[in-house]
Amino acid sequence: MKRGWSSILAMAGASVVFLAAVSGRAQDTSGGGSSGPPAVSEGKEIYEQICQACHMADARGGGGAGAQIPALAGNANLKDPKFIITILLKGRGGMPWFTEMLTPAQMAAVATYVRGHFNSYPDPISEADVKAVAASLDGPGKPDCMTCGN
Repeated sequence: MKRGWSSILAMAGASVVFLAAVSGRAQDTSGGGSSGPPAVSEGKEIYEQICQACHMADARGGGGAGAQIPALAGNANLKDPKFIITILLKGRGGMPWFTEMLTPAQMAAVATYVRGHFNSYPDPISEADVKAVAASLDGPGKPDCMTCGN
């Protein structure tokens, strides 16, 4: 039960930080100065605001206090775009699903960023890719775990 509350609180905190960053960005955009295509910049921002809290700035993951956070950097599973999309849609282990926090376009942006920046899989993931995987899953947006009561 304690782990459940801490996961909920962590997700709520990440949501607040992300929403504050996104709403501030929409007002502060001046029409220039981006360091890359909009999807890459957005993916980097999402990673830094949400994913980095657990997977670390270098995407090497970590462990401690009974938790093992998998590395995203150098992760051969990410070669298949469906893998990361499914994790974002359904969650896995202690990682929550993000269907209530991120749009399909945002999921595509962060997945593309992680695959290209921390790995050597530069092919972009599109919003249509995310929607196609979501449609193929049994109950997208519901956790894929055995301990969460679903």
